[in-house]
Amino acid sequence: MREAKGGCGRPLFFRLLYGLACALSLGCGSAQAQPDPEGASGWQPKALAHAQRQMVAAAHPLAVEAGLQILRVGGSAVDAAIATQLVLGLVEPQSSGLGGGAFLLHWDAAQARVRSYDGRESAPAAARPGRFLDALGRPLPYHEAVVSGLSVGVPGLLRMLELAHARHGRLAWAALFAPAIRLAEDGFPMSPRLHRLLSGDRHLREDPAARALYYDAAGGARTVGERIVNPAYAASLREIAARGADAFYGGQIARDIVAAVRAHLRPGDLALADLAGYRARERAPVCGPFRAYRLCSMGPPSAGGIGVLQILGLLERSGFAMAMPDSAQDWERALHLYAEAGRLAYADRARWIADPDFVPQPVEGLLAPAYLDERAALIGERSMGWARPGTPRGAPLAWGPGGESEAAGTSHVSVVDTRGDALAMTSTIESQFGSRIMVRGFLLNNQLTDFSFNPEFEGRPAANRVEPGKRPRSSMAPTLVFGPEAVPAAGLRLTLGSPGGPAIINYVAKALVGTLAWGLDIQAAISLPNFGSANGPTLIERGSPWEEHGDALAARGHILSFRPLTSGTQGIETHAGALRGGADPRREGVARGD
Repeated sequence: MREAKGGCGRPLFFRLLYGLACALSLGCGSAQAQPDPEGASGWQPKALAHAQRQMVAAAHPLAVEAGLQILRVGGSAVDAAIATQLVLGLVEPQSSGLGGGAFLLHWDAAQARVRSYDGRESAPAAARPGRFLDALGRPLPYHEAVVSGLSVGVPGLLRMLELAHARHGRLAWAALFAPAIRLAEDGFPMSPRLHRLLSGDRHLREDPAARALYYDAAGGARTVGERIVNPAYAASLREIAARGADAFYGGQIARDIVAAVRAHLRPGDLALADLAGYRARERAPVCGPFRAYRLCSMGPPSAGGIGVLQILGLLERSGFAMAMPDSAQDWERALHLYAEAGRLAYADRARWIADPDFVPQPVEGLLAPAYLDERAALIGERSMGWARPGTPRGAPLAWGPGGESEAAGTSHVSVVDTRGDALAMTSTIESQFGSRIMVRGFLLNNQLTDFSFNPEFEGRPAANRVEPGKRPRSSMAPTLVFGPEAVPAAGLRLTLGSPGGPAIINYVAKALVGTLAWGLDIQAAISLPNFGSANGPTLIERGSPWEEHGDALAARGHILSFRPLTSGTQGIETHAGALRGGADPRREGVARGD
């Protein structure tokens, strides 16, 4: 059944069926409101980037240049990523920054070791499960919850970067701040994408500091090319460069963060003790096979790595053609199978994945070959519509399904340095412009709206409900790929990731299918039209050639939605002893190297 391109033209019967399925928690999430995706920039064709020794791929050219500056003076992949991220927080403030969090995967080539770091935001000690319910026990409207102090979690980015730098850095911490400080003090030109997002946002103007920085006296976004100077951000960076992350988690910066959250029209309960007590964590990466390759990604509290590995594992078991499709029938079948695999993976995500420090996580059971065999057997020639979660080995049966509200204010950085060390880091402030609360030149996250608004379903607690100190579930999937096994001493093959909220899992898995199964270079794989399902309608990127397969998919029972699917995938691959990089044509990122 074809849905109108605006997303509202589905026949009444199917609209009612979808609502009933969601109400019965059949895997498509709760009635929790859905966030708006971060807006598109328009298609900007990107050429495959080439380098011999080192490369950075990130969401803005100025950030990439900062990372390359660090690599050129002997910095490590982690050093370069820190410099890149600090500039992203300035020039791409809608997506990530000091007020948010991140996940990072690191590859040490000399030790042949993958390590993963969790800088996800956490709930304040005062947080309770009914945080986002009104006086009648109903979930708050999504944007009312987001634009508030209630949505702000304890930022984790800086503690995580500090931990990664202590283990993998080569340059002094303070040196990594110089490019961002210089740009903040001298100014950077307003990009078309940032101008468009500022113009369309309904809430950011309400914050006095953000209004003064980004808008003119009449409330219009500053013009494209206008130089944006952010002295408050530069001052914050100078303090953190001199004193380390302690300058952020204690002292005046911490006091200013708490004061802003508590003074909001809808105040939150963040406390100085929450900031002082935050710790980044090293966690075991989630790894598994796809064809002859080994993939590693982020484990819980992210569902990203498990979701990507489940989709790829299900495709291998369901007759998915590994060669690049060469006919309309082949493409239609590939899209069908990919969407069905996504339904099954997202159904499991909604039921089981949460903070492992609070909820036992059946990671091994979800990725066990026998379980994937069982789940793949559910994929037939017609769409299943909405999938129920499975029951993997080790699953705690007490949990109910959780709601879905994860937004797309996120960014990704991939780096490979001259030693062959590499990283994939996905960072976020959650929604576009986060909570719309600006402090000291940076925006605070709204990460707590990634928790289930409804703390219980069917009389059972949601695994992803709000609890004090808990980290909300994510879909971020920074990924490293190794192999193939047939190549002696094969090492790193790919580093990639994407923003996109829940769709990150589909975006990353699509790029992996493109490179590892269909033999495309990293740029061509990123540029492929986006598609898939998050256990709702089958999504196809609006305006792409794959819209032509809509009728064939509808004949298989798919309810279709054609919409902008604004991924922001960045990636680097090794090829013939050199490096090739790709950046998403849907955004303004680039890949460059030496």
